[in-house]
Amino acid sequence: MRYFIILSATIFFFLSCKKDKFTTVPQLSYKSIDPSTYKAGTTTTSGNLPKIIFEVTDSEGDLGFIPLEDTAFIYIKNLKTNLSDSVTFPNTLPIVFKDFTATVEVTLDKPIFLQVPNASVKDTVFYEVYVKDFAKNKSNIIKAGPLYYIP
Repeated sequence: MRYFIILSATIFFFLSCKKDKFTTVPQLSYKSIDPSTYKAGTTTTSGNLPKIIFEVTDSEGDLGFIPLEDTAFIYIKNLKTNLSDSVTFPNTLPIVFKDFTATVEVTLDKPIFLQVPNASVKDTVFYEVYVKDFAKNKSNIIKAGPLYYIP
């Protein structure tokens, strides 16, 4: 009987300590950058620009773009230059629901995302990424990279 109580208490402890995957504040987890190299001068018409790929979870699902109503944003900071900008979160209207999970791909198509201090040498770039939902809850910050810059 004593072992049963200890075993029950141990199981209860582990189950109660389980961190909920879905929280009011969006949670991000980094997946990859694809492709992981960027050749200077590459444009959307001349080749594939790198994409940061991450997973986002949110308990309310209040992420996305609702025309004339609300917009969630993805914030990206180039850690090589310390320049940052935001992009609109993709439209999730057909799939918005509670306990939302999605894989998001953000194309690095703004010049500040691909800048390096000395564009004539090979370099490595890392990024900080976070999102804000409709309620302006700021997610955790993830580090994305490396992206290998080739002049």
